[in-house]
Amino acid sequence: MDRRDFVRLGLAASAAAGVTATATGKELDAVLDAGVREQQALMETGKLTSKTLVQRYLARIAAVDKAGPRLNAVIELNPDAARIAADLDRERKAGKVRGPLHGIPVLLKDNIATGDRMSTSAGSLALDGVRATRDAFVAARLRTAGAVILGKTNLSEWANMRSTHSVSGWSGRGGQTRNPYALDRNTSGSSAGSGAAMAAALATLAIGTETDGSIVSPASICGIVGIKPTLALVSRSGIIPIAHSQDTAGPMTRTVADAALLLAAIAGADPDDAATGTMQGRPADYAAALRTDGLRGRRIGVARNFFNSPAVNAVIEAELAILSAQGATLVDVQVPNVDKYGDSELEVLLSEFRPDLEAYLAGYAPHASVKTMADVIAFNDRHAAQELRHFGQEHLIAAAARPGLDARAYRDALANNHRYSRDEGIDQILREEKLDALVAPTGGTGWLTDYINGDHDGPSFSSPAAVAGYPHVTVPAGFVHGLPVGLSFVGGAWSEAALIAMAYAYEQASQRRRAPTYPASVNPRA
Repeated sequence: MDRRDFVRLGLAASAAAGVTATATGKELDAVLDAGVREQQALMETGKLTSKTLVQRYLARIAAVDKAGPRLNAVIELNPDAARIAADLDRERKAGKVRGPLHGIPVLLKDNIATGDRMSTSAGSLALDGVRATRDAFVAARLRTAGAVILGKTNLSEWANMRSTHSVSGWSGRGGQTRNPYALDRNTSGSSAGSGAAMAAALATLAIGTETDGSIVSPASICGIVGIKPTLALVSRSGIIPIAHSQDTAGPMTRTVADAALLLAAIAGADPDDAATGTMQGRPADYAAALRTDGLRGRRIGVARNFFNSPAVNAVIEAELAILSAQGATLVDVQVPNVDKYGDSELEVLLSEFRPDLEAYLAGYAPHASVKTMADVIAFNDRHAAQELRHFGQEHLIAAAARPGLDARAYRDALANNHRYSRDEGIDQILREEKLDALVAPTGGTGWLTDYINGDHDGPSFSSPAAVAGYPHVTVPAGFVHGLPVGLSFVGGAWSEAALIAMAYAYEQASQRRRAPTYPASVNPRA
């Protein structure tokens, strides 16, 4: 939503207390589709309360996620959300406002531990009903900031690290998440539910997680903003892992401004994640980067070796003209050595998966029936009718067989990843061409969900930044046959503020996002 809609939003909010839970009018939708700053302005003037906002989102989830289009984006609701919102309303009335997220509803991907009455399951029936012993650092930061954790979102089970033949957005516990822009299309994975929920305005904010593409791909395909931060800007403690070398949580929102505010809330040093100590002193006021002149004077490399789809390329080429018009200098480049870490990336992920998962289970779910990767595999075998009906667990089996983190193959693979993605990859091209950032299409459009053949997504721009551990921001850039595509901004380590400035300036000049209409399909009828 842009500023031109603010008058309509104000009119809606002034009547919000009197709107019934079943209302679906455009004015109410405008309040729900609004961003943090607009909702905060309404709460500050007494035209809206956090409790009312929570109740309206719960009604929308019932109408859009559980009925109507049946997106299946939300896997569980927080039974305490309305009470928490009421408590925060009382704080506000007493003159205590914790910050920009005070009273704002947020959805968390269901691999982020919450020490409350909700499960934390990574979508697996093996952890269905298992409550974490305490909050993940990210969840705790959000509570401290005054956000209302509305519920958990569905995901590709075990963050899409279960099978070589997986169907993204499906989990044994949550079923299949559907794309709001075409219900027969995939949302991509693994943060499928967070992407679909933001597109459909089921909450103000959402958190996803990424190992390689799991924030930026569903964000792009669902027509929203996603930020994959520098590794260790955001703590990994309490998040069901794949691999500590690449895992991170990050914002998934409808606007760059909301993503910046959310990132500021969750970033921080955590004694339980020693790597986060490296971010001390880094800028955390990402709201200051929200400048409409953020592209002026920037030198940006157009990563031509990631322009792989003619239809998507045509959309992005038109958007490059906007970058130039906003004062950026564009240089065509090739990101070097992107073909040299595909196999070694997989080796690292498989090697780290078992020890990292078993450490999470011991620390956050010691009461679960599964204690080891072998236990998870055995559980799936025993419950094959539910868990293995669409695809197998080849990655789990391969991870269980890896010898550990002292193995030469693992250490060599990790060194190879860092060499070719960092020193002789992103860092090299930024240095040689004196660039502030790289841009390219984030990826393709949502593909038809296919339980027979599995995912058939095309090339994406996610791996260089994911393997390097560097930041990546995707912004809605337009549509191909009604399906969203994103424009990616990638930079060196700790360059979030600069990327946010560029992404915000582009977003404000382009205004490409539009809300979904939930068509059954975008395929032409025969």
